Amino acid sequence: MPDISELKDQICDVCHKMWQLGWVAANDGNVSVKLEGGRFLVTPTGISKSFIPPEKLLIIDSSGNILEGAEGYRPSSEIKMHLRCYEKREDVGAVVHAHPPTATGFAVAHRPMDMYNMIEDVAAIGSVPLTPYGTPSTSEIPDAIEPYLNEHDVLLLENHGALTMGADVMTAYYRMESLELWAKITLNAILLGGSYDISRENIDKLINLRSYYKITGKHPGYKKYPRREKSEPTDK
Repeated sequence: MPDISELKDQICDVCHKMWQLGWVAANDGNVSVKLEGGRFLVTPTGISKSFIPPEKLLIIDSSGNILEGAEGYRPSSEIKMHLRCYEKREDVGAVVHAHPPTATGFAVAHRPMDMYNMIEDVAAIGSVPLTPYGTPSTSEIPDAIEPYLNEHDVLLLENHGALTMGADVMTAYYRMESLELWAKITLNAILLGGSYDISRENIDKLINLRSYYKITGKHPGYKKYPRREKSEPTDK
């Protein structure tokens, strides 16, 4: 594992890149990395990812208590969903949460990204489920994502954004990057007349190539999810 100074630099690089790409605005998004001894390095709440310096990052325990950090800073209330990922997945070393616009558009439209139309994403990510809605700062979001953690490294959060996991922070970031590009390509295909899946036989071949390409993490295999029913407007 890199030393903590290097990990802090990696987290800040990821935060700055997400802001530059337009995946977060204002104080949106959060990033965490698992350390030794049941500790976690996390971004604080209330600070833009465009300006976050290494000295503002916090170290917390598995209950979210601050062990080290600059005075006046605290972890995001959304750190609860990060901690649930670490609790349920020993192989997860980092978690990234952001609001990439196109992928989040699928989450707002209540559409899982369970298409099999891109060779790289079929092998690396697989289908991406839409997890049920949860209120931020409560246990609703961690509870909503838990049933999907054993099979997925990438999740869409209903009306919220996206969550990615990896063995390290760069892997988690690259999965978010892949998700957003895939969502953009799929949206363009739909606008051009349709998104068409690869044949089932070739889907299985691509999934079986994961070991050859040394892709770590979980994969759901071939799985489709029902589109969520649209909510009725409340202000009639």
